[in-house]
Amino acid sequence: MLQQAEPEDFVLASGVAHSVRDFVSAACRAVDLESGDYVKTDESLWRLTEVDLLVGDASKARRVLGWRPEVSFHELVQRMVDADMRRLKEK
Repeated sequence: MLQQAEPEDFVLASGVAHSVRDFVSAACRAVDLESGDYVKTDESLWRLTEVDLLVGDASKARRVLGWRPEVSFHELVQRMVDADMRRLKEK
């Protein structure tokens, strides 16, 4: 991106939708916990959906930069959890 002659905006995305529930479940699995034991939902607090589905479109990044995602959703969550766990151990 930084090597482009002119500044442009690019979306970097997998093109696959994941919910907050998917993220929480993956994060809990990363530390061998069951999300249902720690997370409770209250549907009365849910807001109305403003859009049906949000999925990033990285087609411009693929076309212009040759960019492709290299990390899966679950691997990204694992990396995030690992980084948080390292920070906690450093305290």
